[in-house]
Amino acid sequence: MQNKITELFKIKYPIIQAGMVWVSGYKLAAAVSNAGGLGLIGAGSMYPDVLREHIQKCKKATNKPFGVNIPLFYPDMDEILKIIIEEQVKIVFTSAGNPKLYTTFFKANGIKVVHVVSSVKFALKSQEAGVDAIVAEGFEAGGHNGREESTTLTLIPMVKEQIHIPLIAAGGIATGRGMLAAMVLGADGVQIGSRFVASEESSAHQNFKDIVVATQDGGTDLVLKEITPVRLIKNKFYDQLQALYQQHPSTEQLKNLLGRARAKKGMFEGDMDEGELEIGQIAGLIHKIMPAQDIVNEIVASFESAKNDLKNMNF
Repeated sequence: MQNKITELFKIKYPIIQAGMVWVSGYKLAAAVSNAGGLGLIGAGSMYPDVLREHIQKCKKATNKPFGVNIPLFYPDMDEILKIIIEEQVKIVFTSAGNPKLYTTFFKANGIKVVHVVSSVKFALKSQEAGVDAIVAEGFEAGGHNGREESTTLTLIPMVKEQIHIPLIAAGGIATGRGMLAAMVLGADGVQIGSRFVASEESSAHQNFKDIVVATQDGGTDLVLKEITPVRLIKNKFYDQLQALYQQHPSTEQLKNLLGRARAKKGMFEGDMDEGELEIGQIAGLIHKIMPAQDIVNEIVASFESAKNDLKNMNF
């Protein structure tokens, strides 16, 4: 399964595990890389010293390529940049900010750079900034999304039409069939988050993994667009948020309800009532917690099966 993405990252399959907050520690990243994909450590929920520790442990757990995902609004960026260079990280995915800020710096230090976008506009800005590839993420995704609410089905071909660098599809992809669909639309690879939340190596709390598996169609909603759009599982906190929306709240009122560390409370500490539970719409298709190796194997087998089914179709 060799193409632009496998060549760029020196991996077996064009499958990238998203660097998710409170979920993507070194155990998950190493497991996905060992399985032939590209594992990412999610720096967004780590203090600098914790990130360094995870990078060092990941090096010991795999001899395959892995990377780090860095939200560009991170408050300790100077320290993060220092760690990335000192630990000789070779692949960085950036998100939630302007790719022009650090792309030149990373590239000057021999680092492959990928930026996550939610629109054609920002895909073009990323290409102009000199990134090596782009992740175009539809609003089906969990975590922080774009305000445009462009679906993966529409976003991928629109971005593909405008850029000339490798394109990675994200949002609503958890199976090999979804991967094949994204690649037919023009993607060179896929970034998968939600499916790896429900993996044995994920650092998410067991309560969160269990509720992801239990979530069905319609069990999530994209909210908090006034602050940073995020897709959440509908729980007690979500109900409180909807009640506040009925009062036409100010941004400040929404921030007050959200408070601090609510995602940590839910996803990492296991509070399924008051926590912020970030997951994609594809959770309705996730039915089992599995080792990351088995998840990658299942995606690849499903991909190949879907390709064979297409060959046998009569149009």
